[in-house]
Amino acid sequence: MLWLSIDRNKNIPLIRQIYEQIRLQIIQGEMYQGEKLPSTRELAETLKVSRNVVLEAYDQLSAEGYMTSLMGSGSYVADGACLKQFRLEQPRQAEPVYFLPTQPQNLIDFQFGVPALDLFPGKKWGQIYRSVCNSSPVSIFGYGEPEGREELRQVLAHYLTRNRGVYCEPDQIIITTGAMQAIFIIANVLLSSKDTIVSEDPLNRNIRQIFTDTGAKILPIPVDEQGIQTNLVQSTKDLRLIYITPSHQFPLGSTLPIQRRIELVETARKTGCYILEDNYDNEFRFEGTPVSSLQGLEPELVFYVGTFSKILSPALRIGYMVVPRKLINSCRRYKDLLDHHSPSLNQLVLTQFIEQGYFERHIAKMKKVYRKRQETIIKSLTELFPGEYKVSGHSTGLHLIVEFDHIEFNDEVNKRLKEAGIVVYPVEMYAINKGRFKNRIMLGYGNVNEEQIVEGMKRMKECLDIIRTSYSR
Repeated sequence: MLWLSIDRNKNIPLIRQIYEQIRLQIIQGEMYQGEKLPSTRELAETLKVSRNVVLEAYDQLSAEGYMTSLMGSGSYVADGACLKQFRLEQPRQAEPVYFLPTQPQNLIDFQFGVPALDLFPGKKWGQIYRSVCNSSPVSIFGYGEPEGREELRQVLAHYLTRNRGVYCEPDQIIITTGAMQAIFIIANVLLSSKDTIVSEDPLNRNIRQIFTDTGAKILPIPVDEQGIQTNLVQSTKDLRLIYITPSHQFPLGSTLPIQRRIELVETARKTGCYILEDNYDNEFRFEGTPVSSLQGLEPELVFYVGTFSKILSPALRIGYMVVPRKLINSCRRYKDLLDHHSPSLNQLVLTQFIEQGYFERHIAKMKKVYRKRQETIIKSLTELFPGEYKVSGHSTGLHLIVEFDHIEFNDEVNKRLKEAGIVVYPVEMYAINKGRFKNRIMLGYGNVNEEQIVEGMKRMKECLDIIRTSYSR
């Protein structure tokens, strides 16, 4: 039986969708050799696509040897096109093609760390992109340097010094393909199996995996309402790196006070270890001005990492790191080995986007949008869960933490919520030492509008009421 599903919402051409599905069924033996395929006209009518679409898919399959065509007879699965481990013992009788329509997803996803994608300044970005392509020298279309475009590094150095209290020169900045690549480079330049890393607990799971893959030992330090508990950090000779998110702890949202920042700097000076300061969303601060960097206290012992994924769009794939001088060459070499350099055109567009003032205007605009969405979440919680919740981590960023009374967000509860059409993110899943955060969830509001927020909170209320009623029986 030939099963095909066409999804017109995907960014995959229909020709490719048809080709890939037939190819996979042939390789896996779901279609046996010699089996006749439906005619191009029949398949086109069934899938409600142009016959030319099916013809091109069939032509590609024939060109790669998956099928043969006989004049006046039709198209058949070619001999030897099935991998042995997939081959069926008994061939099946050919059956009609069935079209499986794609069901629309009605999920409201409170995903954290994703900006309002529909409010990306695409028109202005496109105008600058065209200008860059039309007016720049041919050299921009070639290979670049691993540290990134000098134009962007100069603009960034000025911006970070003025707005974040980061002390650096352009040559200390390396442009990366997102913040995760920056952290990956730092971890692999610094760490080995003999080293120890101090990290916050809870911790982003992808970052934890990066550290684990180096073979180094992770020493998790619990976080309280002021961030990492620096009094629990021990100065050991094998301590190589301290990882922190001091401006907006991920995921709990606390801000590390100056006293604890100084304690970490003193630990780094005493042991010779480095500090990795991850500033993933400090631009969107709703109370006061953005917090100054820890890097400004000790530039030669602190790596400062940032990203434009949460400010503008993850699709741009632009992050950066400010590197202590003695490790600039090592980090550049590692970046060169990974992908040589990050996309040059986007770097040049971003440079002009910042220089012409659009970047800071966009931040100012989005702060108002996100503040309104945050207020909508809190208002809905107040109306639906009066006296049953506590909100924290709402001074900065694109998510807040909600702590509920008498609710544990375990696998079963999360599954029931998803079945009700809502996705939330339990804090417990990011904890290294489990058990402290079972009743807390992250609610991201960057990429959900106010209408979706209200509806999502209603769904959560209805679902949790049903769960609690079933538990009380």
